[in-house]
Amino acid sequence: MRLTKPGCLLAAAAFFLSSTSITQAASFQLGDTGREVIEIQQALASRGYDVVVDGDYGPATKAAVADFQKDNNLEVDGQVGSNSYQALFHRAMPEHQRKSYFADGHGIIDLAQQFLGVPYVWGGSSPRGFDCSGFVQYVYAQKGIHLPRTADIQATAGRPVAKAELQPGDLVFFAGDYVNISHVGIYVGNGQMIHASSTHGIAYDNLNRDYRVAHYAGACRVLN
Repeated sequence: MRLTKPGCLLAAAAFFLSSTSITQAASFQLGDTGREVIEIQQALASRGYDVVVDGDYGPATKAAVADFQKDNNLEVDGQVGSNSYQALFHRAMPEHQRKSYFADGHGIIDLAQQFLGVPYVWGGSSPRGFDCSGFVQYVYAQKGIHLPRTADIQATAGRPVAKAELQPGDLVFFAGDYVNISHVGIYVGNGQMIHASSTHGIAYDNLNRDYRVAHYAGACRVLN
């Protein structure tokens, strides 16, 4: 299954915010990249699951993993932990692949995805309805990170990031017909963002579609 739901700095760095370190059992998940992700994607593709082998654990890979888990009576969470790894490769996950990670981009995305389908509400900043900057502000606030309310000011809340260097959890900004920033989303990985769309509510969108490319205004990182 491929997720292609349509969707939602040029600024100087203002501050850094630390994140909480969490250690847990090995788990490959949304936003991960590298050789191990390629091996997972190849294993899924060889079994007929719809996934692109590109080394980027994006929404399509998560969906394919979830389908594999469902088909094999595993816990369905879209992450490749020890049990899913064993079922996929018929061997135990190597010890070196047990890892520590920061509750940063992955945690932000996991939380943001819980609101998929919530309606768009102009000025909204709660699970009853969000606008674009209200959604971003709410999600980050749940992780103890307090951002300004509007997209143009949120663009000043971190250090600028080149598009080629985007990481999960980065904020991506867009300008409308004028030069001012008027829209913001959260980068998910694999060229996708999650945002509050005025027509679809909280949804995924592709940064590489023509409209998004034409109106892209930059990105910033508020996580270490």
